[in-house]
This record gives sequence, structure tokens and C-alpha cells, in this order.
Amino acid sequence: MGRIVVPVRAMFKAFVYRRGLLHAENVRLDALAERYGTPLYIYSATHLRSQFRALSNAMAAVSPLICYSMKANSCGAVLRTLLREGAGVDVVSGGELFRALRAGADPAKIVFAGVGKTVAEIEFALRSRILFFTVESEPEAERISACARRLRTTARIAIRVNPDVDPGTHRHITTGRAETKFGIDLLRAERACQMVMRLPHTELVGLHIHIGSQILDARPFGEAIDRISPLCAGLRRECGTFRYLDAGGGIGIPYKPSQKELSPREFAAEVAPRAAALGLNLVMEPGRFLVGNAGVLVCRVQYVKQSGRKRFVIVDAGMNDLIRPVLYDAYHQVVPVRRIRVSMKADVVGPICESGDFLARDRMVPSVHSGDLLAVLSAGAYGFAMSSSYNSRPRPAEVLVDGTRVTLARRRETWQDLMDKETSTAIRKERK
Repeated sequence: MGRIVVPVRAMFKAFVYRRGLLHAENVRLDALAERYGTPLYIYSATHLRSQFRALSNAMAAVSPLICYSMKANSCGAVLRTLLREGAGVDVVSGGELFRALRAGADPAKIVFAGVGKTVAEIEFALRSRILFFTVESEPEAERISACARRLRTTARIAIRVNPDVDPGTHRHITTGRAETKFGIDLLRAERACQMVMRLPHTELVGLHIHIGSQILDARPFGEAIDRISPLCAGLRRECGTFRYLDAGGGIGIPYKPSQKELSPREFAAEVAPRAAALGLNLVMEPGRFLVGNAGVLVCRVQYVKQSGRKRFVIVDAGMNDLIRPVLYDAYHQVVPVRRIRVSMKADVVGPICESGDFLARDRMVPSVHSGDLLAVLSAGAYGFAMSSSYNSRPRPAEVLVDGTRVTLARRRETWQDLMDKETSTAIRKERK
């Protein structure tokens, strides 16, 4: 046994202890858990705004269009908070585009990425008059051209170039290396741009780069821009419609107390001068940076189990609620909602029937008992967005806190919700 210490830096501004209780801004987490149940995702509107403003201010010299990458968290209340700050949106599916428009996003500030766009998605985006498509292959450009011709409109295209830069992150979130499925390699990119310039009903308006996610060093971002600068310069000379550089996203956040934050100022020092030298309109696509530390997942301890030399803290949140630990071997700090100063070594695990169902392994965690509440930090990005109803477990509710104001952003699913999309025919067959 020992004392558990929560480093100040690991506790982001919006989630702090007051009188021994963890608060989201000015609201107690235990009160939210009592009201809305557990597991429960809780987001801070103040944190969302402060992150957006910090990045916008740091990059002010080049006045970027900051398009929130909503794949990180597509909650409507989160999205609307960022839209009110002036954000555009980066979408990767027709469903995300539908959600963005429904939340009030300006189509002229929406960019559409992704390697597998369908005809239906492309036509929906064209009818919606989005800013541009990020195109990942020559066949995709041809499909977009054909769709634009049928709709008698013009499609704006930015070619995604794979600059083959190693950002030093987990292999599953590295996207800018030659061996990934994303983008067009640098050697082929110029030919692809020339092809787009010849296609009917299309305009080549820019280049796009995105080297990966959870990057805590600014240098790979600068290196990626350096790699494509000669191509940008050539296209500016010969293509009258070429005017955008989309620098993608990827700015990381500190998940571990030992990790150093990549500040917006450090990022801007590496990227802004290079972007300014190109003379292009800059687009950025931050996701995790804006929402990652704006959210926590609150869960309740069900049992504490001793098995041989191993101790397990079994909670009511599992890999269906937060899959990042098993998918990426990701670290999330786990802290008590009611401060507990004594710790023990244990695995924090969920109720799912999989050995990979864990939130923390071999970790010094609070010495909790059945009924205690735990908060899994840094859960605002790729938490609920990647959740599922595996094991027929309803997905959690989502709550947005703004000062003392609490908004139920998404109600908790019910068992009935799990069945509502099944047809009566299918149910009758099951009964036979």
C-alpha cells in the first residue's frame, strides 16, 4: 500500500478536485453519476473553447481555417460548441457530413477526407456544396468527376500527398508513411495533380497532408511541409485554381503524467512560417487536441477480486465503451471521483467477455471498494466515437458541462434500443 498522487499536470483545467471531490468545471462528478448513471461520458465546454482559441491565436499570423476533425468525437453538443467558435469541420463519411450539417456547420467550411468515398456520399457532398474533397487516389478523382458531371456542377479537389514522414507514433495511427493506405506517394503526386487538372467538372484547389495522430513533437509537421513545398510552388505557377494547403491534424495531448505537451506556440513556430512562405490559404484539421482532455469516462466499481497474486478492480465500463487501451495499448490515467490517498497495484477491467477488456493494467490505482466511482481521464477523443454495443451492452450517456450548466447531450441507450432496428420478420425467425 502507498499514497496515490495525482500530478497537477495530469489534471487538465476543467477537471479538478474541490474539497476532495472531482469536479467538471463547477459540477461534482458524483452528482452527475447519480443523476445520469454510469458508465458516463462527461465533457467540458470551457476546455473545448480554450483549446480552439489557443490554437487559433498561436496560428493567427496565417489565419487558418480550423476544421474540427469530428471523427474524434461526433457528439452534437461538442460539435456545436466548436462551431460557435468559428470552426469548420473535417468529415470522413456521409454520416459525419449529415451530422455536421444538422449541427449547423457552414458547408463552405467543410472538407471531406477518407479513402473509400461512395457515389452516394460524393453526390451528397456535391449537393451540399462543401469546400473541397480530399482525394486519396486517382480512381477516386475519376469517380468524383463523373458524379460532378451527372449533377452538372464542379467538384473542388485537394490531392492528399503521402510525404513519407515518420511521426514516431503507434503504427495504427501513423498515416504519412509510404506503406499506409492513405494518400498518393510524393513521386506520383505531380502526375495525379496533372490528371485532376484535365478531368472535366473538377478543380484542383490544393494539397493535403496528414502524417498521423498523437504527435508530441512539432518537427515532423515542418518536415512534411518541406517535402511538399516544391510541388506546391510548381502548382501555384501553373494552376490558377490552386490556393489551399491542408496541413491535416495530429497534434497530440499528454495522456501520461510524464508526457510533455506539444503547445500551440511550439506547433505554430514550426508550421506558420512555412505555411506563410508558400502563399497558400492554410487549412488545419485538429481533433484529439481539441477534445481529448475535454472528456472523462466515469464508471462505478462493481467488485474487487483477488486471483492468485493479481488484483482486479472490476468496473461497469468496458472495452465497448473505451476501446483505446486494447486497440492501441493506450494509457489512460484512472483517478477516484472521491479523493482516495491510498493506492494499490491492480488491473482495472470491465464486464466484457474478452481477455482484452481492460482500462488499465498493472497500475497503481486508488484503493477502492465496491460502489466507488472512478474517472478515466483523457477520454474525450475516440472514446464514445469508437464505442459499440458488444455483448449487447447499451452505450453510455453523454453530458456537456459549461460552468454550472449541465446538458444531457445523448441519453443512455436501453435494452430496447438494442432491438429497435431488428425487423419483426427476423424476430419471428429467431422464435422458430
